[in-house]
Amino acid sequence: MTPLDPVIRSISRVLLGKEREVRLALACLLARGHLLIEDLPGVGKTTLAEALARSFSLEFKRVSFTSDLLPADLTGINVFDAGSGGFQFQSGPLFSQVLLADEINRASPRTQSALLEAMAAGRVSVDGVSHPLPTPFVVIATQNGLDQGGTAPLPESQLDRFLMRLSLGFPGRQAEAALLRGEGLRPEALETVLQPGDLLALQQRAADVHASDSLIAYLLDLLARSRDAGRRGLPLSPRAGLALLAASRGWALLEGRDHVLPDDVQAVLPATCEHRMDGGQIAGAPGDLSLQLLAEVDGLR
Repeated sequence: MTPLDPVIRSISRVLLGKEREVRLALACLLARGHLLIEDLPGVGKTTLAEALARSFSLEFKRVSFTSDLLPADLTGINVFDAGSGGFQFQSGPLFSQVLLADEINRASPRTQSALLEAMAAGRVSVDGVSHPLPTPFVVIATQNGLDQGGTAPLPESQLDRFLMRLSLGFPGRQAEAALLRGEGLRPEALETVLQPGDLLALQQRAADVHASDSLIAYLLDLLARSRDAGRRGLPLSPRAGLALLAASRGWALLEGRDHVLPDDVQAVLPATCEHRMDGGQIAGAPGDLSLQLLAEVDGLR
């Protein structure tokens, strides 16, 4: 029994039959990462984002990334205050603990790039002045497949800011039957399970999960193999290695352990590394490149 088991049970009452995806999303939160959810409309992307926020009582804002959305619509603007005779900063929806960037790839590349500083450094700059964002700060972005009309692919630099990319897929037959019978809850019906301070404490616990020298060597083997000449897919960067280790620590904590095992790395590898290796272009089965990498490294050890 871990402190996050009640959270998993609670969210699973909303997103039926998707416990593994819920656990991966929680591992991403524990690793202080941002989450990209890519799938068809109507499979629960927005539902998962709202359920995560409500479970931790986090301030939640949703922005639809349409083609006419401007960067200032996210960050906010300086507004002239007649009373003081100066300009006052009026914050935008970025200043929330959980920002749902809905259909992020329907916005212009200029607007997509407005998220970069916020996701990387936890602050935004407006007219040369830096404004810190709340803590914790998480971007959960959804996007439709690039084969759908009106979409603009995310640049690799922005894809790399997302610690994980998930695909929910269709529910199983039994879960969908329960959904049709009305057994699933709406996100707004969820009660708070933990507080924002609890999440911060759990994030620190995840950061303290021990990774042995042999585990680090395993990660280095994966990174090195991805950089071999002639391999399909993009090589994994040092930042990708840090993301993989952080996600593995989060997964280990979900499993109730204080140390990372290779099983933890294997559990989070596709969600953490596939979008970095395929550059956001879905080709082949989900996890195709990362699972091939894993098989190659395990075969050499």
